[in-house]
Order: sequence, then structure tokens, then C-alpha cells
Amino acid sequence: MIMAEIDRSNLPLPEPKFTGKIGKTYQDSKSAWPELPKPPKGAPNVLLILLDDVGFGQVSTFGGPVPTSALDKLAKEGLRYTRFHTTAICGPSRAALITGRNHHNCGTGFLSEYATGFPSYNNMIPQSTASIGRILKENGYATSWFGKNHNTPDWESSIAGPFDRWPTGMGFDYFYGFISGETHQYYPVLFENTVAVEPDKSPEEGYHFMEDMTDRAINWIRYSKSVSPDKPFLCYFAPGAAHAPHHAPTKWRDKFKGQFDDGWEKVREATYKRQLEMGIIPEGTELTEKPEWVQDWDGLSANEKKLFARFMENFAGYLSYADSECGRLIDAVKGLPDADNTIIIYIVGDNGASSEGGFTGTVNEVMNLNGVPSTIEDNLEIYDDIGGPDTEPHYPLGWAWCGNAPFQWVKQVASHFGGTRNPMVISWPRSITDHGGIRPQFTHLIDIVPTILDAADIPAPDTVNGVEQKPMDGVSIISTFASADAHAVRDRQYFEVFSNRAIYDQGWIACAQHTFPWRQDYAPGKWEEDNWELYNIDEDFSEAKNLAKEHPEKVEELKKLWDGEAEKYSVYPLDDRGAGRLTEPKPSPGGADPDRTEFTYYAGAYRLAETAAPNTKNRSHTIIAEIDNGDGKAEGVIVAAGGMSAGFSLYVKDGKPVYHYNYFEKERTSVVSKKALPKGKSKIELAFAYDGGGLGKGGEAVLMIDGEEVARERVENTVAGRFGVDTFGVGGDNGSPVSNEYKPPFLFTGGKIERVDIKLAPKDLSESEEDELKERYLAFAQHIE
Repeated sequence: MIMAEIDRSNLPLPEPKFTGKIGKTYQDSKSAWPELPKPPKGAPNVLLILLDDVGFGQVSTFGGPVPTSALDKLAKEGLRYTRFHTTAICGPSRAALITGRNHHNCGTGFLSEYATGFPSYNNMIPQSTASIGRILKENGYATSWFGKNHNTPDWESSIAGPFDRWPTGMGFDYFYGFISGETHQYYPVLFENTVAVEPDKSPEEGYHFMEDMTDRAINWIRYSKSVSPDKPFLCYFAPGAAHAPHHAPTKWRDKFKGQFDDGWEKVREATYKRQLEMGIIPEGTELTEKPEWVQDWDGLSANEKKLFARFMENFAGYLSYADSECGRLIDAVKGLPDADNTIIIYIVGDNGASSEGGFTGTVNEVMNLNGVPSTIEDNLEIYDDIGGPDTEPHYPLGWAWCGNAPFQWVKQVASHFGGTRNPMVISWPRSITDHGGIRPQFTHLIDIVPTILDAADIPAPDTVNGVEQKPMDGVSIISTFASADAHAVRDRQYFEVFSNRAIYDQGWIACAQHTFPWRQDYAPGKWEEDNWELYNIDEDFSEAKNLAKEHPEKVEELKKLWDGEAEKYSVYPLDDRGAGRLTEPKPSPGGADPDRTEFTYYAGAYRLAETAAPNTKNRSHTIIAEIDNGDGKAEGVIVAAGGMSAGFSLYVKDGKPVYHYNYFEKERTSVVSKKALPKGKSKIELAFAYDGGGLGKGGEAVLMIDGEEVARERVENTVAGRFGVDTFGVGGDNGSPVSNEYKPPFLFTGGKIERVDIKLAPKDLSESEEDELKERYLAFAQHIE
């Protein structure tokens, strides 16, 4: 019951009236301080953990092969939810989680990279769907967000803002993490609140972002409780794990040597048997059949088996390590005086396991997504390094299928449970007494915010900052805390991502798989040709028996119901365009304007997303830097774009200008000046003459100082599509380094960068080349969510 003395339906809470007395002087006056907002008495602390790209059948707590001791322990103290659902993809799932609304209803029908100018798809979370951070903060909570943020629009993600849709603008007092679908775990692109920051040590010194963010979260919680012990907190902890790149410290990946040599079919079968034994899946559940797009393990070569098993060993190490760090955070929370009044919600994945490594996996995901293949033999040469700082690995799709046992399909496929069903564990010592219990109720991400508000005795607000709020789409699941037999909290839920659709209603689910995560060659727009399937999941937990032919009338009934839900929650217009959506014009911070050819930047202009920076690819271009070398001791990066996966950097080292081009680490070209940079002011110019004749061709790189040529080198191949998830900047190379000749960020010191001008020649690509380029952008964007 909501406390009657405070009306919490409109936020911020009204300013309290002055309760003192104001006379003519201080002698006949009485001061009284306004009381700060306080939550209802007994409101719990909240630790909300969300892993990334983990399937239903991967963690040991739910029968999987990867040991997750922290999750195991938490499950013994709390409850396991075996019918919990996500949206099947990153950004939409995260938006639904923090707002309590269906993803279309909060403007996040798909990924930021694919945003279109429709309210449900513009990726601009509206003020009418305030986040749990905002609601709890205005009710007196301390709020924080650590790790991944893929809910800030691409075009708002630079240090120029605006910051309304950054975590701090959405009600979280403190943010420490990255703003993207993924980041390099050894060289992360980090922000603290709205300020770009660098890790405090290098990979050689033992740095890994997973440990770093855990340390930060522990420190924030302890500091908050030290200063305000009676103030409850919300800590939203969202690791990049286990999204690619799969970066596992050596000791963790080596723990799993030989454990996946039997292959994905046998590992999946073993998972299925454990799930039955543990009661994770009901007796009689069938293991769905292997689809034709998964290769037979026994049909692979010896080298393929060796490499593919290593990819999975590395992934297992990454996931187990991430869980261990989550455990360290949980232990810190348990050490607090009010630990018994802390709700811990541990959600294992924002979607199912990912197939985005393709059929053979990769050690450089960006290279593969740019259409540059690597061979099994190439990858075996760095077998022992897979998962280390110099790799960016992802396992083959066979392991994703395996990891979603017992279900069909994978991440992105919102029509089936392989994309949408994820494990969840909830612990609340003060209220949950059925330790180790299993809860079979059909639940969804949108139910988490209402559950937290219910636990805190706080109502969903009618208005926030004067903006009328949309009703919560989710419902509280607190009734399930007391009993496994609690009435179903949700009897209907729609699903849609990239035109993959489903509708659940009272035990039945109808679904239509429309697109493949690893293919862009389908013909868009043919929704009427989709084959709708039908399952009775009260009797068929894994969606193994398609009943569409037996009950065509039920299929039609549910299709109409899906249409009604789509209208209600603004799912329309359906849009299955891949490259077309990706390249549709979006709000532009400048660099993303496709018609712009001249740019000027100054020192400190860094952390620009690649989509917001000058696109030098597939065309001639010049870079002119005006430098003041002072007394001749300047060194560091002048301008860089990209990172370890691919990119370019113009820098000064050992007194000489250098231009370095990194072609997916396969080819590196350094253009080193024959002359030292003179003292005082000068102009360094890099002129790149592109060969033309197609995408990703070579060119001639000429380096000049004050108009005099000082070096010239041939660059045989260039990147056609994307450099990766690293950024563009002037005055340093943030994130992973473009060049292996320096350590990041290699800030420019000992002199001054006056300005950097970049001029682009007109693009000269045919229509077919433009189409091919769009497909490469599409492949990249589909991978990083």
C-alpha cells in the first residue's frame, strides 16, 4: 500500500512547504531546511544484473555446460524463472527492461543503427516512458548504471551531446561504461558520466573491463552506504559479457581445454539431459531437431574441430569469468548491514545465444563483417592467443544453436524461444523463503520495473517533469515470490524484431520466422508468404511440435490477435529492409552527412562514433594538420580513426610524422617521414590517392611537411566498410590502438595541435558497388547489437 502522506504519482515530488518562521530579523525568525525526497519506509536496495548474448542452455544453473558458481549460489538462495522472456535483441531488450514498456512503445523497435523516423523506431526513448532510474531517483534512491549502454542514439553518443538520453540524463546519478553494442574488453571506449576516460592500466598490467566495472560498482555501493546508510540504491550492472568480442583472461579460457571436443550436438544433448534432471524443463519436453544450417560435427575436418572447440573454450572462460565478477559484486552487497532487504535480479542474457560468428567463427569479427575471409589455417596460427588482447573472437553459429537448448533458433529470431527465452534468478532474503524454487510463470522483461516499484511501495507515476506517462505494459511478479502455483501474471505477449513475429496467448503461441541473422540476400517485403507455426507450450515446452496444420483456425485467431497487439503497441510499420534502414538519413552531428566533404577539428575532439566522423573510405582524401612543435619535442597522435581491428593514424614519434594504415591486422603500412618535424609551426599533410575501380582498393599515401614530400608508400588494400567499434579523435588514439608502434591513448604532448582539416574527394562508386557497401554496413550493424 502506498504511503498516504506523500503523493508520489507526479514526479518530481512537490517541494515541501517552509515550516519555519520568517520575521523582520533573524532574531525573530526560525529557519527550517526542506526535507529531501525519501522512499517509503522499508524500500529495498536493488541490484539489477543483465548479461549479454547468453543462451538458455549455456549456464550451469539452468543445465548448461558453463559453470556459473555465483548464479548457482544465488539460485539456491532465491528463485529460478524458467519461462522468462526478452525481445531477442540487445537495444530493444534493454529499453524494455529499464522502462517497463514494450520495446516499440518506448521508441526502440530495433537498433539505433537502423533507426527510422517513426516514433516506434527512432531509438529516442520518449519522456513519456521514464526509466526506473528516473522514477527511483525522484523517490529518494541513489541510482547508478555500470557497463553497456546501447540505448543512447548513435547520433547523440559523442561528447558534444545532447545528454538527455545518456544514463545520467535518464535518471541515473552515476554512469561508468561504454555507449555501443560492444567494446574491446582490454581497450574499452569508456565514459564516466558524460566524460570520456581511459582505463587506469594496460592489458599487460592485467586490465580487463569486467574487473574494472565490478570494482567501480562495489566502490559506488559502499561509498553510497557509507555516506547515506539509510538511503536505498539501484545499481544496474550490465557487463559486455558474453557479447563478442569474447575476451577471456588466459587462466579462464584454459580451464576448459578439451571440454568441448565432442562437438555441439553431443554438448547440446548433455545439456538437455541435465535440464530434465534438474527440473529446469518439464518431463516429456523434447529436444528440438538440428536444423540444416548447423553443420554435422563429425563432418568437420580435424583442424576445424580443433579451432571450433577452442572458440567455445574461450567463450566458456569469458562467461564463467563474468559470472565470477558478478559474484564478487553480489558478495559485496551481501556484506552490507541491510543485505537482507536487497533484491538481486540476475538476468542471463538480453537475447538468446548469438550466431553472428557465422559458420566458421572468427578471430577478427570486423574483418569478417567487411567481407574479408580468414582461413582455418590462419586462425590456428594464433590458437593460443584466441581471447587475448590482440584478437576479437566469436564462436561459430553451431555453438549458438547448442547454447539455446532445448529450443529452436538463435538471437535476433524473435519468433522462437531460442531468441527470446533467457534464464533469470531473483533473490530477496527478507521476502523469498522458497530457497532454490523454480517458477514456471510466463514473464517478460517489461515486468521487472513494475516488480521493483511494487517491492518499494512506489506507484508508477502519472507524470514526470510535467510529461504524462504511458501506462506500464508490464505487471509485478511479486505474487510468484511466495508460491510456484501463483496465478499466471501474464497470459498474452507479442514479439517482433526485424519482422520475425510471435504472439503468446493463454498457453498457445503462433510464430513466423521471417529473416536469418547471417543472411542479407532474402527478398524483403514478402510478409504474406511467411509460414506461421503453432505450438501449445503448456504441453510442448520447447516448441518441438508444430500444430499449425491440425489447428489452422487457431493460427488465424492468433494472427489477428498479433495484429491487434501490433496496433496497440505501435509495432507498425513493419520494415525488414536491412541496408535500406541502415543507410536511411538520420539526425546528423556533421560527419554523418553523406554530402559533406570538408571538415575541421580541433584538439580534444575525440570519441566520435565512426558513423559521425568523416568517411575516408573508397575515395581519395587529404588530411592537413597545423602543428606547433614548440622546441621540437612534440609527439603523439594527431588524428586517428578505428583501432586494433582496422583504421588509420597520423602521429609524431621520435620527432618524425608517421601515417599508419591497418588493414585488419593482415597488412600494416607505415609511411614514415625522412625528415624530422621542425620546431615551431608547420603543416603536416597526408594525401591519399585512391586507385578507384571498386570497393576496398589500394592507393598511394604521400606524406608532406609544409608542402615538401617527405615519404611515400603504396597501400595495397583498404577497408571498404567499417573499421570497427573504436572511434575517431584528434589528439589521441582512444580505445584499442590503430598502430602497434605505440600504446594507447598516445596523447599529443610537447606541442599543440592548432587544427586538423580533412577533405574528401567525391565518391565514384557504381550503383552495384553502393549496394554491396550497404550490405557490408548491414552485416556490421547486425553483429554489434
